[in-house]
Amino acid sequence: MNHRAITALCAIAFSTAPALANPPVEAFGNLPQLSEPKLAPDGKHFAALQSLDGKPAVLIYAVNAPAGSKPVVVPSTEALVDAFEWANADRLVVRLKMSFKRIDDNRVRPWVRTLSVKADGSDTTILLKNNPAFQYNTYTSYIVAKDEHDPQNVYIPIFVRNITFRMFHEYKDPNEKWRLDLYKVNLETGEGKTFQTGNFQTWDWIMDGEGHLAARIDLTPYTDVRDTLLQKLYVYDNGKWLKPRAFDATGDNGVNDLGLTDDGKAMVVWRHNGPGPTALMRHDLKTGDESQTLWSNPHYDVLGSLRDEWTGRVIGAAYADDRMEYAYFDETRAAIQAGLQQAFPNLNVHIVSITRAKDKVIVAVDGPRHPLSYYFLDRTTHAASEILPAYPGLTPADLGDMKPYAYTARDGLNIPAYLTLPPGKTAKNLPTIILPHGGPDDRDAIGFDWMAQFFANRGYAVLQPNYRGSYGYGRAFTEAGLHQWGLKMQDDVTDGVKKLIADGIADPKRICIVGRDVGGYIALAGAAFTPDLYACAASVNGISDLTKFIVAKRSDYGKDSRTLSFWFSRVGNDYDDSKRLEATSPANQAARVKAPILLVHNKNNTTIRVNQSEEMFSALKSAGKDVEFVQLDGDDDKMALTQTRVRMLKALEAFLKKNIGT
Repeated sequence: MNHRAITALCAIAFSTAPALANPPVEAFGNLPQLSEPKLAPDGKHFAALQSLDGKPAVLIYAVNAPAGSKPVVVPSTEALVDAFEWANADRLVVRLKMSFKRIDDNRVRPWVRTLSVKADGSDTTILLKNNPAFQYNTYTSYIVAKDEHDPQNVYIPIFVRNITFRMFHEYKDPNEKWRLDLYKVNLETGEGKTFQTGNFQTWDWIMDGEGHLAARIDLTPYTDVRDTLLQKLYVYDNGKWLKPRAFDATGDNGVNDLGLTDDGKAMVVWRHNGPGPTALMRHDLKTGDESQTLWSNPHYDVLGSLRDEWTGRVIGAAYADDRMEYAYFDETRAAIQAGLQQAFPNLNVHIVSITRAKDKVIVAVDGPRHPLSYYFLDRTTHAASEILPAYPGLTPADLGDMKPYAYTARDGLNIPAYLTLPPGKTAKNLPTIILPHGGPDDRDAIGFDWMAQFFANRGYAVLQPNYRGSYGYGRAFTEAGLHQWGLKMQDDVTDGVKKLIADGIADPKRICIVGRDVGGYIALAGAAFTPDLYACAASVNGISDLTKFIVAKRSDYGKDSRTLSFWFSRVGNDYDDSKRLEATSPANQAARVKAPILLVHNKNNTTIRVNQSEEMFSALKSAGKDVEFVQLDGDDDKMALTQTRVRMLKALEAFLKKNIGT
């Protein structure tokens, strides 16, 4: 970027429109007008998610199209768009997801399929549709790798029946009936051919982006939840598998593959660095040497790797102090990032897509009072222009300032937190929303949060505490929250509320706690375990019974899965920890609740099932408590539909107005 491009972007970024006196709920709850724009490798097209009749749809634009030209709309029928990416300059791959009930257990399950479509909207085909095992696969549709030398094919894993194994062995485990194979799939015909055969323990495949297999990862089943879950890394070298390297994969340990290094000779793995933050390490494929640190920060964890979207190679790391930060190994992208940060001081800004030649770039910009917007930069002509604002109905005057508000928990642990004040209000005696994040391996940071800003716009102060167990602050901070649900983790939230009261910011009689998924659990736990602290509580897709939640994870993912092992490490298991799980489940403590409760849940949520809210509703009703239950149709845990978001916000607005005023 040069001076002209920076000046142009600054002029665009800080132009503002007149503020509305009171934006409608839809200004916050409507799906973003544009999100996740992605350039084709040659820069002639870009695709993006846009709201179409309140539902996310993929639209494809020609970059230099004549004025008045219309974009191509990729049809999704009744399914929801789960993800999309360019496979080559002419073809886009779109992953669609929907929920259905299985006949054998009557439970809602996710169903995912991937299709390929040309940039002009023609020649749509479903990938792997002719595979005999296609009908049995519900979620093996992600692309492991593309091949820059063979752009008409991609590599996708799929479970197939393990017939060969059955000929020589008796099954000891039902999972042995299947194995995870890697297929080479033609984007035009949708047909795939076996590229590499796995086994029933195979968990993932690793390729080099040039059509060559690099490694695979297997998981060794265990017989008891107290056993160590072993992960084995098999490196593929000159047509042979090298001796496997074993790792403890219990909880969030093990090899977390993020891609290959730029030279293709090593994997980039995410590792715990003792009690400190996680780091990106170089794991040499041939020797297994892991002594070189590619990126680390003494204070903050890696939140994610930055990858080249065409080669899949790791080129940097994302982390957060108070704002999101992006550290690139690649010099060109590092220079672009530095220029963007000059153009947008005190805002979150980063590259979201770049062409193979790195001559065209799309960047995302947001801040507490700057709703997400996307800008197109041509690095050859130095032209810069805004594509579309994500929330066109909002202006800076509608939004509140967001500042750090750290405090000390009762046991001395520092708790990072953020406070958003309603626009035009002083920080004194305000009705207040406590908004704990979900996850639990997540965190809040300074930026535009449509839900928090909705509350601020309606006159509420909003506290977002990064309670112990939140991810991003180092291993010791994460481990401080293990098995502390409803205990010290809850105390952290309580201590933040008490500080707001002591500082005179919150009106102690007008405080409501609101949360989604794990945040919903914290909201219900707050009402149950500190019943005199809150005037109301609202749980959106929340957990109420920890034991049933863990049992459901075992049923969904299997007893040997890393997912179940992760939740055991965070919450506990239903064998050794049954008494604690029962005691800290809000549904079992409904009699202690004093404040009115609002429950909102998506019926098709497969991450936290609707029976969690159903059980809480029944328990509160039986105890004679004030409770309202709003069930949302046709959506999943991501709240991907406008009608779902708007209905949720309207229910929350009415509930808050009734119980803590405005």
